[in-house]
Amino acid sequence: MGLKKTTVMVDENDLAIIKRAARREGKPESEYFREAFHIAALRAQRWTEPLDLPQFSFGKDVTEDDVRNAVQEMGGPE
Repeated sequence: MGLKKTTVMVDENDLAIIKRAARREGKPESEYFREAFHIAALRAQRWTEPLDLPQFSFGKDVTEDDVRNAVQEMGGPE
């Protein structure tokens, strides 16, 4: 992976949190910023082809009520 230097303006409080975490974890601050940029890049990426997601057949159409009931049965919010 080639790296390119850049300058970014960040919130002072966010920077202080990163600095504390870097000291606590013994990691360079730049590692946190590279990870954040990578996550932002993944979120901004647009796929040109449809995703090859598996399809499931339950023998009938699944309704909103079916989903709600299944979530509630698993202890989710009502």
